Amino acid sequence: MSALSRPPNRLLQALPPTEYAQLHPLLETVDLTKETVLADAGTPVQRVYFPHGGVVSMVVNLSDGQSVEIATIGRDGIVGASAALHERPPLADAIVVVPGTASMLRAEEFREAANRSADFRTLVALYEQALMAQTQQSVACNVSHPVEARLSRWLLRARDLCGSEALPLTQEMLAQMIGVRRNAVSIVAHGFQQAGILRYSRGHIEITDIDGLRKAACECYATVKAHAEQLIGPED
Repeated sequence: MSALSRPPNRLLQALPPTEYAQLHPLLETVDLTKETVLADAGTPVQRVYFPHGGVVSMVVNLSDGQSVEIATIGRDGIVGASAALHERPPLADAIVVVPGTASMLRAEEFREAANRSADFRTLVALYEQALMAQTQQSVACNVSHPVEARLSRWLLRARDLCGSEALPLTQEMLAQMIGVRRNAVSIVAHGFQQAGILRYSRGHIEITDIDGLRKAACECYATVKAHAEQLIGPED
């Protein structure tokens, strides 16, 4: 039997052929529409998502109405894995901020696959470690680093997940993602545009100097990337 073609999700790509062959008939391709809530804090998850592209933001909502992003997930990960595996409600919302597509698996089928395969369980566990490392680094970054570095880090991460320099993002959305006021993002984005690093219009940002953006970023971008590569392997 010829090898099954696989969607561009890093974890599905990493599964041994026999394991993916068992999982393949259960996977359903779905659209990830902007602002769709894929997981709701406090509510048991019914589906697990393996994004092919786009960006999903993990967000904690505070009692005063503010929201704080703690991690981003895309084609390098899984949405809802830990909550589905342990049959516990997630502690954060998962919201689509850049649209894309994903392979969707019902939560009970995800658990069955993990129970059946040690390779699958190990891969999920390693990814959860990488996600935790990203969460910890994101918190430290937002506390310690200036807006320019935080914005650069987030845009570089989004570029990696989407595979594109053009990102359908508003300054208001970016401000929410890095935990600052919109005018702070506007000031930094204007400076980046004058320096030739970004080009932006309403609802659209294009990275025009990737090296310049990397220089403006703090070490957190490279640290998160290195953790992921150490745990689940380098991207193709």
